[in-house]
Amino acid sequence: MTSVDATHVLHDGPWRHRFVSANGARFHVAEAGSGPLVLLLHGFPQMWWCWRHQLTALADAGYRAVAMDLRGYGASDKPPRGYDTPNLATDVAAVIRSLGASDAVVVGHDWGGWISWSMPALEPEVTRAVAAISMAHPVAMRRGAGGHRSQAAASRYVWGFQVPIRPERQLVRAGAVEALLRRGSGTSWPGHGEEADAIVAAYTDAMRVPFVAHSAMEYYRWAVRSTWRRDGRAFVERIDRPIDVPVLHLQGARDPAVLAETARRSAKWATGGYEYHEDDDAGHFLPEERPAEVNAALLDWLARLPSS
Repeated sequence: MTSVDATHVLHDGPWRHRFVSANGARFHVAEAGSGPLVLLLHGFPQMWWCWRHQLTALADAGYRAVAMDLRGYGASDKPPRGYDTPNLATDVAAVIRSLGASDAVVVGHDWGGWISWSMPALEPEVTRAVAAISMAHPVAMRRGAGGHRSQAAASRYVWGFQVPIRPERQLVRAGAVEALLRRGSGTSWPGHGEEADAIVAAYTDAMRVPFVAHSAMEYYRWAVRSTWRRDGRAFVERIDRPIDVPVLHLQGARDPAVLAETARRSAKWATGGYEYHEDDDAGHFLPEERPAEVNAALLDWLARLPSS
């Protein structure tokens, strides 16, 4: 296995790499453009680079687009703890402030979407609006995984991540990340050929950065194990309330991990303005599967947001 370090995720492009200190850790961000801040949060098994198409489109449209590596991923710090959602939301809020902004539109995919949905309740002062991609509201996800047969079946893989050590070892094996991407897409993405090989290689390298595989599993472990603990119940109580900021929700109908029927149940929480778009032919990795469509939906929605 080739030795990999955090420099392998600092891909070149029309953006600037920098590091910011926030919430007691150091976070890597890729930044493009200037204007109102749009903060982009990735999911599993990816890192900031999944937003490469959105970074350029947002910057060209007059926004300051910033894609961060979440705690434990990419070139950000990988501390042994702090992977509970309230602390991850604090990370995001602290990064916004460290970037010199008073608030931001928070856009998240997968785990980033889970955090984005949580921001209006956990960090309302810095959350101007929320866009969630390929992720239902966390309460809808919890109820779906526990009470709806189809979503419970779709989420079954999460139970395998609760086992210590073994998932981490499996994630860094040859072909493991590629299999996750192909099964998770629900479509033909990432396809075949040089571009597909580059995508697979980028995320394979990112998962092999020391401690990333373990950190990635800690997100899932807290989400499941906290269900019966006081901290998990307190989290649900805090976010199980109306969201009074605008919400854009993008979902693929062929997403095998977060089912569209679960995603649609999120509307009950979004009382501050809710737009839902479902792509009949898309799977889980919308920012990369459907970059033009995601860009168009984001830019149209952003242009109609009230001034901050």
